[in-house]
Amino acid sequence: MLTVGPVVSPAVSRALFSSRVNRALSVSTGLPGDTGMRASVQGGAGGSGAVRGFQEIPHTGSNGWINLLRFWREGTFNQLHKHMEKTFNMLGPIYRQYLGSQSSVNILLPGDIGELFRSEGLHPRRMTLQPWATHRETRKHSKGVFLKNGAEWRADRLLLNREVMLSSAVQRFLPLLDEVARDFCHLLHRKIQMDGHGENEHRSLTLDPSPDLFRFALEASCYVLYGERIGLFSSNPSWESERFIWAVERMLATTPPLLYLPPRLLRRLHVPLWTQHATAWDHIFSHAEARIQRGYQRLQAESSGTGRTVHDSRGQFPGGTGGSVPGSGCQFPGVLGQLIERGELPLNLIRANLTELMAGGVDTTAVPLQFALFELARNPGVQEKVRKQVKDSWLQAAGNPQKALQGAPLLKGTMKETLRLYPVGITVQRYPIRDIVLQNYRIPAGTLVQACLYPLGRSQDVFQNPECFDPSRWGGRGSGAGFRSLAFGFGARQCVGRRIAESEIQLLLLHILRNFHLEVSSKEDINTKYTLILQPESPPTITFTTLLSSNQTLCPQ
Repeated sequence: MLTVGPVVSPAVSRALFSSRVNRALSVSTGLPGDTGMRASVQGGAGGSGAVRGFQEIPHTGSNGWINLLRFWREGTFNQLHKHMEKTFNMLGPIYRQYLGSQSSVNILLPGDIGELFRSEGLHPRRMTLQPWATHRETRKHSKGVFLKNGAEWRADRLLLNREVMLSSAVQRFLPLLDEVARDFCHLLHRKIQMDGHGENEHRSLTLDPSPDLFRFALEASCYVLYGERIGLFSSNPSWESERFIWAVERMLATTPPLLYLPPRLLRRLHVPLWTQHATAWDHIFSHAEARIQRGYQRLQAESSGTGRTVHDSRGQFPGGTGGSVPGSGCQFPGVLGQLIERGELPLNLIRANLTELMAGGVDTTAVPLQFALFELARNPGVQEKVRKQVKDSWLQAAGNPQKALQGAPLLKGTMKETLRLYPVGITVQRYPIRDIVLQNYRIPAGTLVQACLYPLGRSQDVFQNPECFDPSRWGGRGSGAGFRSLAFGFGARQCVGRRIAESEIQLLLLHILRNFHLEVSSKEDINTKYTLILQPESPPTITFTTLLSSNQTLCPQ
């Protein structure tokens, strides 16, 4: 039971929380895009007087196993984001959470989050997803950077950054993503022409776009990672790829209930939940392995007789010496080709990291796109404002996707605003390497501290009018500062697939807004659920109407 004293109403809870937060806020800065917003909190201390001890931090009950049983019984895992928001309202801007074998300190104010990140050290650590790690260990798979720590993590991460995070890498893969985004709009346009209603210039179709958004995310990710298209926009997409999407969804759904069990118990479990989780990962690895093998064989065939070398963990495969790996009909051969050509990362680690990128790159792109389309559809004024900027930028860029994105900052604002309201991952975790003080409580080094993004993004003490969908709030210089936008994490341990995801989301929104008007029948809020990522309980249906110039703006087949 929550250690908060008498039960109070939600309104009183919010008032109590606001008063506690007001005491923690030190200045009223009015950052650009959020005039009058109290965005900067006192540097971690959050008050005056003697620093209080760790045990004095408010908590939700000190018996982690009783708490875990309650979570399972009451279905709290599916509403963990709401549970966090409610708990902050009751206990204030910092609290301790004991759950199974894990304990954490949860925070939400930007100043406290900044203090946490300043203490992360050279090798930042976040909470290990133990079910994932146990699967790798039982199946004898190598681990990618998501599951590694220390110097080994840093060495691998620096090699991956060069291929997926640097601006030069984005320039290489952006044309591939633009091609897939255009093809998505071709597919949608054909559906509207076949099944829609109205005049040819303004035909409409109401549908749930989520299946096609998942196919877009998988098609785009495969193209960037492996350098090949897999045909998910054809009339008969492969059963293998559909099974991969199902496996990712099953893996995500079965992770949270297993997350707080000790590793020894996980290895001994033979219950259906663990079996489903492990089987889902087996499907994911099988799909990735098949793609990697095909890509590797293609690269070998292209290198034979040309004096090129293809590397793996054992050294060099036959193929000659010197040269560079060509693409498969395109300039960029995929991240796989780049890594193999460089020969700096062993093939087993290439497999591990590409599998993690694939598993983490489908739902985490497709779901934010669902939310973004819904918010644009129920905010027609915002939609038209973004569309105008997109069309002007596209005209000025003469079809260059990079220039078009640079000229339409509201697209990035739309993505950041979507992720403010609907963060894919609801926490960012770190283990500080030194003692720190948050809200005038001493936090010992090595404590798991979680920045809780869902309540952060909806806090009226951090954002002005947080219930409003307003991409322009991110448009001013420095408006992303202050640790308010953390959907992709922060620093050296931010999401390794960040640049791919950002490009996919913005390019697809760009082409959709150029070609279609969006509407929804109801403007009521979407009910959400948490399955390791935040997603709609039911995908929203959207009405897509072709714009007058659609036939001219769609690229030729």
